[in-house]
Amino acid sequence: MTESRSKPLAGLRVLDLTRLLPGPVATLHLADLGADVIKIEDTGPGDYARSMGARQGETSAFFRLINRNKRALRLDLKKAEGVAVFQRLTLSADVVIEGFRPGVMDKLGIGYAALSALNPRLVFCSISGYGQTGPYAQRAGHDINYIGYAGVLDQIGEAGRAPAVPNFQIGDLLGGALTPLVGLLAAVIDARATGRGRQVDVAMTDAVLAHAIFPLTGMLARHAPPPRGADLLSGGVPCYGVYATADGRYMAVGALEWKFWELLCDTLDRPDLKPFHLAFGEKGEKARAELAAVFASQPQRHWIAMFDDVDCCVTPVLTINEALDNEQLQARGMIVEADGLPQFAPPYKLSDYAFSVDRSAPAAGQDSEDILREAGYDSAAVAALRAQGII
Repeated sequence: MTESRSKPLAGLRVLDLTRLLPGPVATLHLADLGADVIKIEDTGPGDYARSMGARQGETSAFFRLINRNKRALRLDLKKAEGVAVFQRLTLSADVVIEGFRPGVMDKLGIGYAALSALNPRLVFCSISGYGQTGPYAQRAGHDINYIGYAGVLDQIGEAGRAPAVPNFQIGDLLGGALTPLVGLLAAVIDARATGRGRQVDVAMTDAVLAHAIFPLTGMLARHAPPPRGADLLSGGVPCYGVYATADGRYMAVGALEWKFWELLCDTLDRPDLKPFHLAFGEKGEKARAELAAVFASQPQRHWIAMFDDVDCCVTPVLTINEALDNEQLQARGMIVEADGLPQFAPPYKLSDYAFSVDRSAPAAGQDSEDILREAGYDSAAVAALRAQGII
């Protein structure tokens, strides 16, 4: 990054009321790109992620991984004085992002209508499981519930077996972290052009459904839901699937195009399998069994060496620790050491922009005084708020 060019989102101020995983990952991306993200927590436990999982010191690794480059303020929004502080902060903010159940922000007196009256250009983004409207709006939920309603969980797993629970939070991350960024940044661009903000309503269930392209395509083709583990991209054809190796590891075969399948068969010296490239049903099952037997005859390292220079989309299934050491991901700068932890760099590369961890994840309320002074509170006013337990 050149010294004369600031980060892409420098000057964007975000008031972040979210907790746990979806919202904090969304604001992590904003913070990494240079936005001033102010993480606002209550004066009690704060973000529950602080105490979840393995810890190094007082704060969990989970919290530290997704809250870097942010500042922190503690604020009691159940008291009128705390609401008044928040309202003042919104005067200089571009975005408010929250993840409470629908209606909570309105009850606190800091919903979109109230805040936009104070700052018409404010973008107000709400992340919830089912959205601000509809019969499920007030229901509790987690990732497994959202992908279940969206018809995606039904598609994950092996044929003839129960749906498999993925250890990748599709609804939380695709739906609650990435989708809000599209909506709120679009609204920010519009607000800067027109002076008028917008309310952005993101339901994690909606976001998963909107990206369930292949389940819908399969249903349209069959006039019925695609069978689990037996569709084109879920293990139904020999050329696309996961195959076990002799040492209990796996290889990922993604030879969808004929040229890749042909090269795979030639590399394995199995030209007899070429006619079954996209075979379903009995013929496909037989070909998959033949290919499975081949891969099961040698350990993973044998197949890695064999296919490393063969361009046919056959690759190892790595563990997370192996992924951290992978030469491609290392070359892309995707793993950095910061705050005593290996961390993921942002998944985008922009010209004249170098990612950096400028701030470790903050302690609760770490920046309260600085933030309040920026909003116009003097030392006496800050001290009074602290004495009242507002901050």
